[in-house]
Amino acid sequence: HAHGRARGIPLYFAAKEIIETEELGPRPRRSLAEVVSNFERWRGLVDNIPHTELAEMILDESGYTAMWQKDKSPQAHTRLENLKELVRFMEQFDTMAGFLEHVSLVMDAESDADGDRVSLMTLHAAKGLEFDTVFLPGWEEGLFPHQRSLDESGTAGLEEERRLAYVGITRAKRRARISFAQNRRVHGLWQTAIPSRFIDELPEANVEVAEDTGNYGGYGAVPGASRFDKMSGGSFGGDGSGGAAGGFSNSYDTPGWQRAQKNWSRPNTAKPSRGPQTIDGELVASSTGRSSRYAVDARVRHNKFGEGRVVSVDGNKLVVEFDTVGAKKVVDSFIEKA
Repeated sequence: HAHGRARGIPLYFAAKEIIETEELGPRPRRSLAEVVSNFERWRGLVDNIPHTELAEMILDESGYTAMWQKDKSPQAHTRLENLKELVRFMEQFDTMAGFLEHVSLVMDAESDADGDRVSLMTLHAAKGLEFDTVFLPGWEEGLFPHQRSLDESGTAGLEEERRLAYVGITRAKRRARISFAQNRRVHGLWQTAIPSRFIDELPEANVEVAEDTGNYGGYGAVPGASRFDKMSGGSFGGDGSGGAAGGFSNSYDTPGWQRAQKNWSRPNTAKPSRGPQTIDGELVASSTGRSSRYAVDARVRHNKFGEGRVVSVDGNKLVVEFDTVGAKKVVDSFIEKA
């Protein structure tokens, strides 16, 4: 660093010069010479191998990945995930030069911006960044997770979408506000939207629900019941024009589902959303929200888990205490009376 500052040259060129002198002892000089040699070798591979493969090679051969793998601090896992996201993000560019040009443009835009501002970006573009408050709109089945990902890649596509959901939430340092529309205009037609299954997977202790009551009442009017329906202060909701509600609470009150149905003021003529979809025998679409034909304490049989007793009912989703494998959460269409 001192040599580079004194000469006004980048660290790489400073390192090349200093390894030719006796300024350093033999051991650190050999280590520095190895670093310089690696940089030259990696630079020579830029046009010969895919840039994503080169990035992985650099991370591995430099020891950077191994350093975080050995690190036991809470930040180490996040750092490793960020490295994986970096390589995945680079796949969007044809060459290393294209990726570096994009990074340069983003850094220029960041340096030119002064004061508070709103940054609008995709989940992919947000990887590696952090903000005090993050707004995550459009968390609806068919949109996030996207139906195309489910149709084309099955459960692998679903896991990729779930990973993106994790990326989005963890961009927030203090607050993440998730919202969805009750009805959405698609190709000129209004369609009823079902909240994303990822919302139902959020930890209850960290979630606060903020109700936005419109012409259609609360979130309970949406054909997709959720455990967040029972939270006090209202439940996720929206109006007939596609408005959204968002937020998070960890206290409970009377179920919003029955309350909203009593306040239902006019018929919903929107096109119904798709029902549950299965891929490779696994349910990958959201619950339909209808009432189950099974009651608590009913004896049921599942093709995979065997026989058991229903211990709780939530719409068409059941928790069954199976005789051999213990408690499992299942959809009632996958079981029959024992």
